[in-house]
Order: sequence, then C-alpha cells, then structure tokens
Amino acid sequence: MFEQQRHKHPVALARPRELVVACPPMRSNVNLSRIARAAGCCGVGRMICCGTARLIDKIARDAGQTLSIEVRRTLAPALERLREDGYTLVGLEQTTASKSLFEFAFPRRTALVIGNERQGIDEDTLRTLDHTVEIPVYGLPYSHNAATAAAMALYEYCRQYPAG
Repeated sequence: MFEQQRHKHPVALARPRELVVACPPMRSNVNLSRIARAAGCCGVGRMICCGTARLIDKIARDAGQTLSIEVRRTLAPALERLREDGYTLVGLEQTTASKSLFEFAFPRRTALVIGNERQGIDEDTLRTLDHTVEIPVYGLPYSHNAATAAAMALYEYCRQYPAG
C-alpha cells in the first residue's frame, strides 16, 4: 500500500551547490520562472538573468525566496567575473563541439549558461565558454524547450553531485 506524501521536506545538502545558472534575455518570463523553479528544487543558490527578467510567482513558486537572482543588462561581464571566481563556463547548446549530456562530467564549480528560446547562445558568448553540452533528441522538434533542457541539465549536475 502506498500513501501519497505531498511536499516532503527538501533533502539537506552536505555543502552548498557550486552551480550558478546564467540566462541571456529570455523571450518568456514563463520559461525563466520554470528555470528558476527547477534551480530552486536542485538547491542552486544563485541565478543570473539578463534583460527585463521577472519571475512569475505562481510558476517559480518558492524558488524566488531561496534563489539569489541577479538581473544584469548583459551576460558577458557576469561570465567574465564567474571565470575569475574559478567557475567553469558550460553552455547548454547544440554545437559542432558539444558533448552529450549523458557523457559530460560537470566540474563541481560550474556556471551553466542557458540559451535563448529562439537564438540559443549567441556567437560571442559561445566563444567565451569552456564547454558546451547538448541533450540528444530522438524526434522532432530538433531541440527541447529552454526550460525543459535547463531542468534536464540541472538534474544531471545533481545526479553527479548528490550531496552538494
């Protein structure tokens, strides 16, 4: 017999996550809010957003309370600072050199750069990244929604570092 348990308390992390999520200007605050909710569920403490980023509370839920969200005009200076702070810059994008998410070993100290829903990660940003990872697609359309892909990558990072 199974009894449903709703809203179990989060699993305590042995150490804070050394993962930062960075987003260019997104077309949809719905997607941004979904990314924030996934990041919050994964114990991520910091998210950098660009443009007119605004979380929708009904979608992001409690993530807005636990995530430090920094809104920047552009992503490049923030990524440069993250690199100076010892983060490896990993873009979630299909490129000629990207590795499958299934095979990629995330560095513990990672800045995960998510692409815009239509344009992906722009060329200038791609040149600054240390790695790109992609999620294999087995049917159409050719890629996952930005928020869905972000959740998948966040989950994989957490799978590799379950205790934080």
